[in-house]
Order: sequence, then C-alpha cells, then structure tokens
Amino acid sequence: MLEVKKLVKRYGSKLAVSDVSFSVNTGEIYGLLGPNGAGKSSTINIISGLIKKDGGTVSIDGMDLDGELNQCKYRLGIVPQDLAIYNDLSAVQNVEFFGSLYGLKGAALKKQAMETLDFVGLRDKARDKVKTFSGGMKRRLNIACGLVHRPRLLILDEPTVGIDPQSRNHIMEAILQLNREGMTILYTTHYMEEAEQLCSRIAIMDAGQIVAQGNLQELRSLI
Repeated sequence: MLEVKKLVKRYGSKLAVSDVSFSVNTGEIYGLLGPNGAGKSSTINIISGLIKKDGGTVSIDGMDLDGELNQCKYRLGIVPQDLAIYNDLSAVQNVEFFGSLYGLKGAALKKQAMETLDFVGLRDKARDKVKTFSGGMKRRLNIACGLVHRPRLLILDEPTVGIDPQSRNHIMEAILQLNREGMTILYTTHYMEEAEQLCSRIAIMDAGQIVAQGNLQELRSLI
C-alpha cells in the first residue's frame, strides 16, 4: 500500500529525514515510533504531499507520489498532530466540509458524515459547535474529518497527545476497529505502549533516521 525509499528532507543546513526506507502492507497497522524531533512528522508530511522531499521516492497503492499526486491524495486520510478543525462550525459541518474536499456531496456526504461521527462517538454532539468540545472530543472529531471519505490508507500523526485516558482508549479501539474492517494505517507515536498495542510492525526513528524496524519479537531481540 505504501513504499518509501531513501527519503531525504532538509531544512536549510539541518537534515530532518535521512535515507528513510520502509513499506506498509495492505491491511496492516504500521508504526513510526520515536521522540519529538525524530523526523516522524516530516516523513508523514512528505507522504501526505504537504511538503516536498529533497530525495527518494514514495509510492501509494502502486502510484508514484510525484507523478500522480492528486490520485494519491484521494486514497489518503490525514489526521495531523495539530488539530485541523474549525471551532466556530458544528461537528457535522466540519466533517461535511472535509468530505466535500474529496468529492463527496449531497445525500452521500450527509450520510457518511453522520456515520463517521457515530463511529468516533460524537453523533449526539453533531450539531454542537466545536469550541464547546473538550480536548479529547476535538481529537476524535479530527479523526472523523480524516475518515469521512473512506480512505484506503489512514495516516495518524500522534492522535492521542494531550488527551484524557477515556478519549485515548476510545481512539485506540476505533483504530483497531478500522483495521479489522480492512483499512491500512500508518501510525506515529512516541508512546511505546501504543505501538505495542496497535502495530504489527514498527520502525523506530531517531535524529531523522530509522535505527531499527520489524515486529515486536524482532525488535526485542535487538535489545
């Protein structure tokens, strides 16, 4: 579903991503694990088409990101670390707006927006303005906005940062349910326990490089 080869990204003289390579199989949850500043978000932003790389290749569902950017983007759902929602709109207005960016409209858009809010546990808050939501509810809405168009690959960049345990558990279970339904997921985190709970394979990043990757058993054998 996703193949990244020899990815490089520089910011001035700083090398943020250095020769990063990994692949994500269809139907798996793949983890990028590492501390803040490890290069995870830069890697995710390149894959998402938000920033340009300085070297390497990215292919999504067999398509080259550089040559078929729009087709790749339609297959992606992006849940950024920084909340990408509008506080003065209602929950359903937010989800419908992001769904419309992917070509959904009319009755199909309204149906999928409500179904997605139901999935993240916010259907009863659909008409409420986002500025009244708790931090955990905003995180769940952020996920709904990335899910509404039913992407083939969902990218989640540290979706549980700074939220209460109940919302964190809800998000973790929702991710596992999406995966059981067949969705491929790329998940970044700096929490080892999240990676262990969710991911079939993990790449550990530090200082812009992948220092180890494999399943849990393979990674533990390296310690």
